[in-house]
Amino acid sequence: MKYSKLFAPVVKAILLCAASLVPVASAISDESVQTAGRVSYVSGGVGTASLDRLSSLARDFNLKLVFALKSGDYVSDVKVTIADAAGRRLLDTTSEGPWFLAKLPAGNYQIAATFAGKAEKRTIAVGAKKLKTIDFRWSSE
Repeated sequence: MKYSKLFAPVVKAILLCAASLVPVASAISDESVQTAGRVSYVSGGVGTASLDRLSSLARDFNLKLVFALKSGDYVSDVKVTIADAAGRRLLDTTSEGPWFLAKLPAGNYQIAATFAGKAEKRTIAVGAKKLKTIDFRWSSE
């Protein structure tokens, strides 16, 4: 019994130190590239670390969508639909942040981005390698 009373404070101190070494979970999740059919994509951009990560990934994509209000404030939770020139839906997802990167085969596409029930549509052409940036902006009304 003498030893357990003597070592209890030492064990407690060791456990407290060990607990402080466990990394704290970050509020920012690592953006992971996903694939739907022949389309690879990733979204995010909430916070500096996320924007830096997406900027480093951008060279691997040929389409960048940016979502914001007309006031300039970025928005997330934007529904993104991409269809080919024949109208076949290639992608139907929700962007987790104001930046959305996609890798599409070179060609013509119809993009619909919906935020707060308001859809914005664009018809675009993308090449095989060069990054094309398209802005979508909604009024805050």
